[in-house]
Parts: sequence; C-alpha cells; structure tokens
Amino acid sequence: ILLPALLVNLTWQSLHHSQCCGLLLQAGDAYSVFTTSRNEGSLTSTLRTLLFFTALMITLPVGLYFSSKAYIFEGTLGMSNRDSYFYAAIVAVVTVHVVLALFVYVAWNEGTRQWREGKQD
Repeated sequence: ILLPALLVNLTWQSLHHSQCCGLLLQAGDAYSVFTTSRNEGSLTSTLRTLLFFTALMITLPVGLYFSSKAYIFEGTLGMSNRDSYFYAAIVAVVTVHVVLALFVYVAWNEGTRQWREGKQD
C-alpha cells in the first residue's frame, strides 16, 4: 500500500514541477514535451478531421451504394436486381478506399504542418 501512494506523490510532484515547461510524457524510452496551448489546438484540429472523415466513411459509401443501385444500374442501365447489387457494392468499396486515401493525405499534411510549426518555436 505504501508503494502506490509513493508513486502517486512522485507523479503529482513531477507534474506540478513541469507545469511551467509543458507536460512531460513518457512512451517507452522516448520522451516528448508538449506545450499545453499548442497541444489543445492540435487536438481540436485532429478531432475535427477525424469526425469529418468518420461521417464521410459512414454516409458516402452507403448513400452511393443505394443511389447507384437504384438510379444508375437499375434505372439508367436497366440491369437486373442481382447484377445491380454487385456493381453497387463495387462503387461502395471504391468509395471507402477513396475516403481512406483522402484521410491519410489530410492527416499526413496536417502532421507535417504541425511538426514544422513546432520546429520553428
């Protein structure tokens, strides 16, 4: 019981000591220092990007599946019900891959921009 109390006390003291410089995080052997103001803006931007692409990932493939099935494959091209399921599924899968590729592109550029801004400080 004494050891956990000692660890909590040491952790509290180290966090209190590092308030002026930022928050010191340990991940394995690597240490990273994040200032709170830059970290909050970065976190908000990252969460917005994640929520935007999550909404796209849910709505776009499902919407394109049903709309392409009904309007393009059955309506315009006159395909059978069975064939339109197959081709509409292909459209949905391609849409998922496009959304994922866009997410990776945006996340990569956002991370590079944040890294450059942090390096200039």
